Amino acid sequence: MSERILTPIIDLVEASPDVDNRAVFEQLWQILGEMNERIQQRFELTRDPCSERFDDYSKLGGDGTGAEGSLKTYSGPEIDWYVHSYIGSPESSFTNMHITISLGPQYLVPNFGFALGTVPDLFMYMDYIPRVELMANAEYMDQYYTEVNEEFLDLQADSRFNPFISRDLYTRVAMTPTAVGYTAKAEAAVLDKVRGIALSRLDRWLGWVDAAELTPAEQRPAVAARDELIRKTICERDPANNLGDKLFGEEAAAAMVATLWGGTRTLPRPTGD
Repeated sequence: MSERILTPIIDLVEASPDVDNRAVFEQLWQILGEMNERIQQRFELTRDPCSERFDDYSKLGGDGTGAEGSLKTYSGPEIDWYVHSYIGSPESSFTNMHITISLGPQYLVPNFGFALGTVPDLFMYMDYIPRVELMANAEYMDQYYTEVNEEFLDLQADSRFNPFISRDLYTRVAMTPTAVGYTAKAEAAVLDKVRGIALSRLDRWLGWVDAAELTPAEQRPAVAARDELIRKTICERDPANNLGDKLFGEEAAAAMVATLWGGTRTLPRPTGD
């Protein structure tokens, strides 16, 4: 039977601070590399100059031994904000890798949230972030979430995966009922399953975008404002931000967070016109 994990990420890392996870990190980062290739092939994207200072986190200094990472952000006609990043100290337990995609307001397809990491066990998060309130929009829920419900239930039944329950209230509010949040031992079979689910979730999402109908023009400003507010709040309230403070210092970590949600962007936001 799987164990429910309620321990904060920083406490999990500090309980086992010297686990060499370089090999696992490389395998997980390769999964994100495959995903990034598919995303780059599908969308017209331009790198935002605001993220260039974060090409190599190791140049930022900080107290974390072996701390490294990179942060690349993009925008385009269909994409408001795309983040492809990692942060951590692979030889000292902790890593965290992200792909997050906010669509332009011309679509109401859910946004894409994805993270893998080591804490020091494998950590995984995946979710489709709704663009409307699900309780008031049952048809939207049926359209986008029914087909991933069986996958959610399958993971709940798989004893190799331990449900991770965030102690942070807003983090739980921000997760849909089909969100994936687990820890697991980084065994070969587990990594294969994680890769399969990751690529399946991305391909499903890309198919939704391809088939999406356009949002009425008069609704788009409200959709864009809501997206940015949610993205900003999630980034600024992330309980794992304290690990960035520890690795690189509060000033650099705060600049990373601002870049993650697009607070320092220089490219214009898409309107879908």
